[in-house]
Amino acid sequence: MTNEILLLGGMTLVTFLVRYPILAMSGRLTLPPRLLQALNYVPPAVLTAIIVPTVLVEGDSLWLGVGNPRLIGSMAALAVGLWRKNLLITIVVGMGVFLLWQSLFG
Repeated sequence: MTNEILLLGGMTLVTFLVRYPILAMSGRLTLPPRLLQALNYVPPAVLTAIIVPTVLVEGDSLWLGVGNPRLIGSMAALAVGLWRKNLLITIVVGMGVFLLWQSLFG
């Protein structure tokens, strides 16, 4: 138990020491407009890097068939998201299609 508390405390300290100086200087630091514009692409790029392998890869191979419930659910979520532009509806439809497809073909 003591080792876990020390580990958690150490990780908290390291995370704080790495991030605090940047946050402390944020009021005095002005970033160029082009850099701020480029930073707008970071969240979609990170989200894509996380989701695409999860949806398309099963084990060590690429799974692009209609039997892949994650692919079908994500395609449904993409279609509804582009159509309705509503995050809650997109999530509910994507999960619903995923669960239905998995129960039918899984």
